[in-house]
Amino acid sequence: MRLKLSNDTNPLLNTVTAYGDGYIEVNRARFEHAVAFGPEGEIGHWPVASADEITTELLRQAAGLRQAATDPMAFLDADESSAIRPPNAPEVLLVGTGPRQRFLHPSILQPLLRIGIGVETMDTQAAARTYNILMAEGRRVVVALLPA
Repeated sequence: MRLKLSNDTNPLLNTVTAYGDGYIEVNRARFEHAVAFGPEGEIGHWPVASADEITTELLRQAAGLRQAATDPMAFLDADESSAIRPPNAPEVLLVGTGPRQRFLHPSILQPLLRIGIGVETMDTQAAARTYNILMAEGRRVVVALLPA
Protein backbone atom coordinates (compact mmCIF):
# COMPACT_ATOMS: atom_id res chain seq x y z
CA MET A 1 0.00 0.00 0.00
CA ARG A 2 1.25 3.45 -0.88
CA LEU A 3 -0.23 6.65 0.43
CA LYS A 4 0.85 9.92 -1.08
CA LEU A 5 0.38 12.96 1.10
CA SER A 6 -0.15 16.54 -0.04
CA ASN A 7 1.45 17.83 -3.24
CA ASP A 8 1.76 21.24 -1.60
CA THR A 9 5.08 21.12 0.22
CA ASN A 10 7.34 23.90 1.33
CA PRO A 11 10.75 23.11 -0.18
CA LEU A 12 12.42 24.76 2.81
CA LEU A 13 10.84 22.39 5.34
CA ASN A 14 11.16 18.63 5.75
CA THR A 15 7.78 17.14 4.89
CA VAL A 16 6.61 13.53 4.80
CA THR A 17 5.40 13.22 1.21
CA ALA A 18 4.42 9.53 1.17
CA TYR A 19 4.73 6.23 3.00
CA GLY A 20 4.05 2.62 2.22
CA ASP A 21 5.00 -0.95 3.06
CA GLY A 22 8.60 -0.78 4.25
CA TYR A 23 9.43 2.83 3.39
CA ILE A 24 8.97 6.48 4.25
CA GLU A 25 9.28 9.32 1.75
CA VAL A 26 10.50 12.72 2.96
CA ASN A 27 10.79 15.59 0.49
CA ARG A 28 10.17 12.99 -2.24
CA ALA A 29 13.29 11.01 -1.19
CA ARG A 30 12.60 7.39 -0.27
CA PHE A 31 13.99 5.83 2.93
CA GLU A 32 13.73 2.13 3.71
CA HIS A 33 15.14 2.48 7.22
CA ALA A 34 14.11 4.41 10.31
CA VAL A 35 14.63 8.17 10.13
CA ALA A 36 14.47 11.10 12.54
CA PHE A 37 14.11 14.75 11.60
CA GLY A 38 12.55 18.08 12.33
CA PRO A 39 11.20 20.77 10.02
CA GLU A 40 14.71 22.00 9.20
CA GLY A 41 18.03 20.26 8.88
CA GLU A 42 19.12 16.81 7.87
CA ILE A 43 16.99 13.71 7.72
CA GLY A 44 19.04 11.40 9.87
CA HIS A 45 19.27 7.64 9.88
CA TRP A 46 17.78 6.46 13.20
CA PRO A 47 19.48 3.17 14.20
CA VAL A 48 16.31 1.33 15.22
CA ALA A 49 14.82 -1.69 13.46
CA SER A 50 11.86 -2.31 15.79
CA ALA A 51 10.01 -0.57 18.61
CA ASP A 52 11.51 -3.07 21.08
CA GLU A 53 14.95 -1.51 20.47
CA ILE A 54 13.95 2.05 21.43
CA THR A 55 15.83 3.40 24.45
CA THR A 56 15.96 6.75 26.19
CA GLU A 57 19.30 7.48 24.52
CA LEU A 58 17.82 6.76 21.06
CA LEU A 59 14.92 9.12 21.83
CA ARG A 60 17.42 11.78 22.92
CA GLN A 61 19.32 11.22 19.67
CA ALA A 62 16.13 11.55 17.61
CA ALA A 63 15.25 14.77 19.44
CA GLY A 64 18.70 16.19 18.70
CA LEU A 65 19.68 16.42 22.35
CA ARG A 66 23.25 16.05 23.48
CA GLN A 67 24.00 14.14 26.65
CA ALA A 68 25.17 16.76 29.08
CA ALA A 69 28.11 15.97 31.29
CA THR A 70 26.83 15.78 34.82
CA ASP A 71 28.37 15.76 38.23
CA PRO A 72 27.88 12.22 39.61
CA MET A 73 26.81 13.76 42.92
CA ALA A 74 24.36 16.27 41.39
CA PHE A 75 21.41 14.07 42.30
CA LEU A 76 21.89 15.09 45.93
CA ASP A 77 20.88 18.67 45.14
CA ALA A 78 18.39 17.96 42.35
CA ASP A 79 14.64 17.74 42.56
CA GLU A 80 11.90 17.38 39.95
CA SER A 81 11.68 21.16 39.49
CA SER A 82 15.38 21.44 38.58
CA ALA A 83 14.90 19.84 35.16
CA ILE A 84 15.05 22.47 32.44
CA ARG A 85 14.39 21.95 28.75
CA PRO A 86 17.52 22.69 26.69
CA PRO A 87 17.14 25.62 24.28
CA ASN A 88 17.52 23.33 21.22
CA ALA A 89 14.85 20.89 22.40
CA PRO A 90 11.57 20.32 20.55
CA GLU A 91 8.19 20.80 22.22
CA VAL A 92 7.18 17.31 21.18
CA LEU A 93 8.80 14.17 19.84
CA LEU A 94 6.52 11.95 17.76
CA VAL A 95 7.54 8.31 17.50
CA GLY A 96 6.11 6.20 14.68
CA THR A 97 6.48 2.59 15.82
CA GLY A 98 5.80 0.92 12.46
CA PRO A 99 2.52 -0.51 11.16
CA ARG A 100 1.05 -0.80 14.68
CA GLN A 101 1.15 1.50 17.67
CA ARG A 102 3.53 0.20 20.33
CA PHE A 103 3.67 1.94 23.69
CA LEU A 104 7.07 2.56 25.22
CA HIS A 105 7.76 1.83 28.87
CA PRO A 106 7.31 4.94 31.05
CA SER A 107 10.90 4.63 32.32
CA ILE A 108 12.12 5.21 28.73
CA LEU A 109 9.99 8.34 28.34
CA GLN A 110 10.48 9.86 31.80
CA PRO A 111 13.84 11.60 31.20
CA LEU A 112 12.41 13.53 28.23
CA LEU A 113 9.11 14.28 29.96
CA ARG A 114 11.05 15.57 32.99
CA ILE A 115 12.72 18.26 30.86
CA GLY A 116 9.45 19.31 29.24
CA ILE A 117 9.51 17.39 25.96
CA GLY A 118 6.23 15.69 25.16
CA VAL A 119 6.63 12.22 23.66
CA GLU A 120 3.79 10.66 21.69
CA THR A 121 3.93 7.16 20.26
CA MET A 122 1.63 6.07 17.45
CA ASP A 123 1.75 3.98 14.30
CA THR A 124 4.01 5.43 11.62
CA GLN A 125 1.18 6.60 9.36
CA ALA A 126 -0.45 8.58 12.18
CA ALA A 127 2.92 9.98 13.28
CA ALA A 128 3.72 11.12 9.71
CA ARG A 129 0.38 12.90 9.33
CA THR A 130 0.59 14.47 12.80
CA TYR A 131 4.14 15.66 12.14
CA ASN A 132 3.09 17.37 8.89
CA ILE A 133 0.24 19.17 10.65
CA LEU A 134 2.33 20.34 13.62
CA MET A 135 5.23 21.34 11.38
CA ALA A 136 2.89 23.38 9.15
CA GLU A 137 1.60 25.14 12.28
CA GLY A 138 5.16 26.20 13.09
CA ARG A 139 5.47 23.99 16.17
CA ARG A 140 8.87 22.79 17.40
CA VAL A 141 8.32 19.13 16.52
CA VAL A 142 10.65 16.24 15.76
CA VAL A 143 9.57 12.89 14.39
CA ALA A 144 11.25 9.48 14.52
CA LEU A 145 9.69 6.98 12.11
CA LEU A 146 10.11 3.27 11.67
CA PRO A 147 9.01 2.12 8.19
CA ALA A 148 5.38 1.00 8.14
